[in-house]
Amino acid sequence: MELTETHTLPVSQQRTWDALNDTEVLRACIPGCESIDPDGENAYLVALSAAVGPVKARFKGRMQLTDIDAPTSYNIVFEGQGGAAGFAKGNARVVLEADGDAATKLSYTASAQVGGKLAQIGSRLVDGAARKIAGEFFKRFSAQVGGNNASAAEADDAGNVPDAAAADAAGHNTASTDAEEGESGGDATKRKKSWTAWISKS
Repeated sequence: MELTETHTLPVSQQRTWDALNDTEVLRACIPGCESIDPDGENAYLVALSAAVGPVKARFKGRMQLTDIDAPTSYNIVFEGQGGAAGFAKGNARVVLEADGDAATKLSYTASAQVGGKLAQIGSRLVDGAARKIAGEFFKRFSAQVGGNNASAAEADDAGNVPDAAAADAAGHNTASTDAEEGESGGDATKRKKSWTAWISKS
């Protein structure tokens, strides 16, 4: 499998580079990612869940960064095991190029080999799944580094509840629970109104 793409990100080259080397940003942006933990110099242990066609599995693997030329480029060497689902290994070349003062072109070329059930389902499904995962990653990554509030709806599509909505839902749940535990309807309504007023002032 080979994958070559270019994406334009709405932030400077240095900020893009910093985000690409921030494990918390990567964990939030990689679909299905459960953890990214340091494992020596420029190396990380990664755990994630993914579905490729009919095959669904939890993969555990290692990612090593090599040929680092900050803030311009690096190579990624990766390998992962998914139990009965099979394995994947390969490498990717990532290159950043400034596009004016406030944008960056990120280009990458990746190649990978798969084995086990993953190899049996056919290259078309594997390639399609890889492109879908990559597309979702850059959608989330652009929202993270760009700090664009308009991306809240996109994040919601991925199953994440925006903070304000979560707080509002928590407020409604609190009022309902209190009412059930013996507060009068009037007290519950008063509590709900005061919570809504507090939210509106925030």
